[in-house]
Amino acid sequence: MLRIIIRLGVAALVVGGLYALNRLGVIESALAAIESLGAWSMPAFVLIHALSVVAFIPSVLPTFAAGVLFGLAWGIPLTVLGAALGAVTAFAIGRSVGRGWVERRFAQDARFRTLSELAEVRGWRIVALARLTPIFPFSIANYAFGVTPMKGWHYFGATALGTIPSNAVYVYLGTLTGDVAAAADGHRARSPLEWALLVGGFVIAGLLVAYLRRLAAESLQRQRSEGEA
Repeated sequence: MLRIIIRLGVAALVVGGLYALNRLGVIESALAAIESLGAWSMPAFVLIHALSVVAFIPSVLPTFAAGVLFGLAWGIPLTVLGAALGAVTAFAIGRSVGRGWVERRFAQDARFRTLSELAEVRGWRIVALARLTPIFPFSIANYAFGVTPMKGWHYFGATALGTIPSNAVYVYLGTLTGDVAAAADGHRARSPLEWALLVGGFVIAGLLVAYLRRLAAESLQRQRSEGEA
């Protein structure tokens, strides 16, 4: 329960930080620049998101932005595509030019050894489950998985599948953030019920992410136990 409270607190801080940046005009300027591209705004966003994954930039930032820019219906597939493209790019780098560094960096990491061994046996399923848990940071895992024998297109598909739940939640929170910012700017006053629904949406979304991660962690533990049996 304490972990859930901490995660919700962190999420609230992130949202608060994004709101503060929005009030300062930083986010508004960045979003306006993407939106000004018109028909190219979606491809540009996917490219920016993919590059952010390769560059170790927290994916929550572009995912929130997708919710503000494109709404729920378009934001989810765009963030999933961007995350998967960035992941498979880092995967390819880890398999080729960065292989030596990756092997040296993670040779003694018990978490990576476990995931690597499971990936060799269970394939893409382990990658999809790993995306749902905080056991290994998303951006780093992309490079680390590059030294496993997994095929690139399997990795792409597993990453896309595994990131759907978290991307959906963060895009949704992005849409709420956009609504709150619009209300604060005086576009339309919100009733107490609407504010309650917004806050409830944040809480439910945070609990959903925590629950999915718990299920994924339990599944990974079962996979590990079966592999050792």
